[in-house]
Amino acid sequence: MPSVSDSRPDPALLALRPHIETEPEPADVPATVGGFLHTTLRPVLKLQNTLLLTTVADFVLDHHIALAKASPVDQQRQLAELLARNTKLRYTLLGLIAGLFTSEEHAFYRQHRPELNRRILELAQRRVLDQTGWVVELSSC
Repeated sequence: MPSVSDSRPDPALLALRPHIETEPEPADVPATVGGFLHTTLRPVLKLQNTLLLTTVADFVLDHHIALAKASPVDQQRQLAELLARNTKLRYTLLGLIAGLFTSEEHAFYRQHRPELNRRILELAQRRVLDQTGWVVELSSC
């Protein structure tokens, strides 16, 4: 049975990511979920930002949510509700992020999937809500 590392272009995946200044973790300390958040999740979410927002905007359109007509507070409430309740959207967002993990990151992700999924969705929701105007614009096309 082939392993994940047999087909992953790890150097190319790493080269795609934007650099984000973080405190380096000591090499002798085992990888932590917090370290993974800073070294992997934040850069991948930044890389996927436009795709993330476009995907949410597409779900807004598919579910006929009148985001453009709502007040800014209602827009954020509706987006937060969509992100919290729509399982298909949540799994789509997780796939957009996890699909860009290297082999080693994927192995770590598999060991800590529940906690990392929670953090990915939390970070994705924060990004979407911080850029509500862009989602509204994308969903108005």
